[in-house]
Amino acid sequence: MTRPIAVVFDVGNVLYDWNPRFLYERLIDDDRALDAFLRDVATKEWHFQHDAGRPFAETSAELSAAHPEFADHIAAWGPRFSETIPGMLPGMAELVEELDAAGVPLYAITNFSGEFWVPFRAREAAIFDRFRDVVVSGDEKLVKPDAAIYRLALDRFGLEPGEAVFVDDREDNIEGAEAVGIQGLLFVDAPTLRSDLVRLGLLA
Repeated sequence: MTRPIAVVFDVGNVLYDWNPRFLYERLIDDDRALDAFLRDVATKEWHFQHDAGRPFAETSAELSAAHPEFADHIAAWGPRFSETIPGMLPGMAELVEELDAAGVPLYAITNFSGEFWVPFRAREAAIFDRFRDVVVSGDEKLVKPDAAIYRLALDRFGLEPGEAVFVDDREDNIEGAEAVGIQGLLFVDAPTLRSDLVRLGLLA
């Protein structure tokens, strides 16, 4: 069995805390109205179109036409998207730094809008400069857990499936990686992940 030599991370809810509520609680004071807006208007299903490569200009125009009373709030999603990702999850910055210091090649596969990735990547350069490459679904128009995005990533990263460990918070994305021969680790928290990486021989 090939020993893993590289770690491939998901970004949202693995490296970084992502929740649209972080942005919209600044714009909608009433909790029930906020819940309703995120449940019925600016849903994660609607946002998934951006991850798949649709331009925000198109999706926001459609959603605003359906919900004109929320046009201003919908318009904020794109330019203020980085506010939905306020910071890293506890312990993850330190774990990335430890892996990098140990010489472990770092990569990522993220379901993320190509438009929104550019300013977020620039803001978080201190972390992502440690990564050798990141596959962004919106740029490739391929999304996890489709097998094609994992195969594309392996080709880009120059890795055989058994050389990579993939970390994600979603079971379906882990299963997608494992279907192409990549070992998957379901993310719980930084200490658990570190223990898993020690067990695999990637950290001491």
